Amino acid sequence: MEDTAPDKAPERTAKNTQETAPGAGFSVVLYPNPILRKPAKPVTAFGQELRETVSAMLARMRASEGVGLAAPQVGLNQRILVMNSTGAPDDDLVLVNPTLIERSGPETLFDEGCLSFPAIYAQVRRPDHCAVEAQDQDGNPISASFDGFLSRVVQHEYDHLEGVLLVDRMSPADKLKNKAALGELIEAHRRERASTPAER
Repeated sequence: MEDTAPDKAPERTAKNTQETAPGAGFSVVLYPNPILRKPAKPVTAFGQELRETVSAMLARMRASEGVGLAAPQVGLNQRILVMNSTGAPDDDLVLVNPTLIERSGPETLFDEGCLSFPAIYAQVRRPDHCAVEAQDQDGNPISASFDGFLSRVVQHEYDHLEGVLLVDRMSPADKLKNKAALGELIEAHRRERASTPAER
């Protein structure tokens, strides 16, 4: 999920959003890549490889100026999400195999952006509170509740683990407003597939 408001968002293109920053290790997968539509699979192996994956996801999130990132957004079909709304290292949060067990409270509208939809924003209505059960990167159980913006980030990233995308949450008006930008992403993906040799 993006951390900048639409009027403050840096200029981004599909090309520069996919570039891997030094040390980031991953590139952001852009809509409409099919992996973004696949429900992610549970993580079953906890260890050094998972810790390295989490570290690389956090680095990619920071390099992309985001506040949240889900594993499908870096091409991994795993139930992992990372987030940090402040930028302080102590505020890194890792949720492995999360389950949203509660969504409650008043619903509010907020302009959401998404790293897989560069420079695209839409007003999304979500409950202000959510509760999650998950594991940390070492496999220890986590139970946590979130309110306000943090709740929104968790719900946004959880959507990615279920194959639900920002475009699915858009109102008809937002789909119309973003029609050209969405079309550019679709065309860029089509050109990329056409230029990639078919797998044998």
